[in-house]
Amino acid sequence: MQPAMTTHLPARPVARKKDAWRVAGRVLVTLLLAVFALLMIVPFLWMLSTSFKINGEVFKYPIEWIPNKWHWENYRKVWAGKDGFYIYYLNSFKITFITVFGNLLTSAMAGFAFAKLRFKGREALFLIYLSTMMIPGQVLLLPRFILFDNMHLINTHWSLILPGMFTVFGTFLMRQFISTLPGELLEAARVDGAGFWRMFWQISLPLTKPALVTLLILTFTWHWNEYEGPLIYLRDKQLFTIPLGLTTFVEEAGVNYVLSMAASVSSFVPLLIVVIVCQRWFVEGIASSGLKG
Repeated sequence: MQPAMTTHLPARPVARKKDAWRVAGRVLVTLLLAVFALLMIVPFLWMLSTSFKINGEVFKYPIEWIPNKWHWENYRKVWAGKDGFYIYYLNSFKITFITVFGNLLTSAMAGFAFAKLRFKGREALFLIYLSTMMIPGQVLLLPRFILFDNMHLINTHWSLILPGMFTVFGTFLMRQFISTLPGELLEAARVDGAGFWRMFWQISLPLTKPALVTLLILTFTWHWNEYEGPLIYLRDKQLFTIPLGLTTFVEEAGVNYVLSMAASVSSFVPLLIVVIVCQRWFVEGIASSGLKG
């Protein structure tokens, strides 16, 4: 008796159809993201184009995206103006650099302690520390102002630097990333006689570069664009940062849109440079920090 013959339907056409739908979906998503990206970048392109025009060409319709004549003197007027836009730049660089460095250091140390050191009440302390993120920053403005006034820090850059050097989010980010590091590395270092400081500086810290770069970008962006703090704590115009100085500059320039746009482009350039240089590690740091809680 011959065995029954079984027939199988070809699976290749079905697989090809699924692949076609998958490719079509990816193309559609890519096109939608490209449209949204274009909508987001158009205002920046208009700002850049306007900064090289004269006032009579700003609202010309249709828009001339490429000026007939590039007026580079707009930037010269901004930087060599009445008060000098460079003063705001120097103040922002000073505050942002010290704040970012301090935040990276304290967040890395606290994250290492919460992730790898064993001490009583560690989890409870971390949850209490993490719960402070629910407190709005506006609630702390008045108590912080009173505290800084008693410490004679009002109208100084330290009133902006000190609060930014210690952040709950930075500690949380570093703790999440360091938790993903293999515990065998620290155990091997402990067997070799390494102390906690050596395990932190020579073993853990070099492996946290993606998380450090991610925190650097976020911290730099927050403090470079901070407006509320300088507005409340600073009084002397020579101490103003770029956001506050830009507002003052716009008020003084009046309807001079081209100078206002030139100043805005100048304030945007450092952010663009930081993101371009560090973007390679940014996504990796965000993704890796959420692998293990």
